[in-house]
Amino acid sequence: MSEQTPPTGQAHTPRSLIVTLYGAYGRGFPGPVPVAELIRLLGAAGVDAPSVRSAVSRLKRRGLLVPARTASGAAGYALSDDARQLLADGDRRVYGTTDAAESSAEGGGWVLAVFSVPESQRAKRHVLRSTLAGLGFGTAAPGVWLAPAKLYEEARHTLERIGCAGYVELFRGEHLGFAATADAVARWWDLDTLAGLHEAFLDEHAPVLRAWQARTDTPPQEAYRDHLLALDSWRHLPYADPGLPARLLPEGWPGLRSARVFRALHERLHEAGGRFVHGGGPRAVSPAG
Repeated sequence: MSEQTPPTGQAHTPRSLIVTLYGAYGRGFPGPVPVAELIRLLGAAGVDAPSVRSAVSRLKRRGLLVPARTASGAAGYALSDDARQLLADGDRRVYGTTDAAESSAEGGGWVLAVFSVPESQRAKRHVLRSTLAGLGFGTAAPGVWLAPAKLYEEARHTLERIGCAGYVELFRGEHLGFAATADAVARWWDLDTLAGLHEAFLDEHAPVLRAWQARTDTPPQEAYRDHLLALDSWRHLPYADPGLPARLLPEGWPGLRSARVFRALHERLHEAGGRFVHGGGPRAVSPAG
């Protein structure tokens, strides 16, 4: 469940929160989500109605939301086919990385993307670089990008969707030297920046988890708000940090702690948050309940 990874500090924008809402709760609606319902649900997270309408318009222009009428004739929006594919790919990252982050196994080696773009199509180079970076690929050499092999299917889907598959060759492989793989990983990814993203998540959401752990009640609206905000922060991290094997990362890597905090918040708040969503309109179900 993701778009391109936003710059640091750009989570919780209205557009990001709408994508997070659809990914967490919206795919189970029996039809288009009414605009009034989007305004209600985003309002609970502190977004005003004009901002919701503006963000919906941008998502419509990007082809992620499709305008449609509800059964009662109200204006609403449904997910496009591309958006459903993006969310399905994102689910594997968002909900799978919390388990993968705990693993010290290398997890099947690496997927390599090698591209060559003719000068007449040089604008595609920027598209390819930004797309691969957005998928969490690191750079081994100019034009040579790599990521954990588990990302192969998603990379293939994405490159086909943006029309760049003809410029790229994909390979599976393992690192055979000459530097230790952990040293090479520190060159291929900016680990200091990635660690900072995890620490920022912990600074914002670990106190929220502690507060919920001290409570015995779980009011649906409060649970929904805190779950939506935590998911909105978390869902970008598995794209910046693509689940690198723990044994190749510095000791005390904060990604392990941030994964545990997200999982704990998700398990505590998701179901109650769904009751708030369900209470105001058609019943919705989550992809990862």
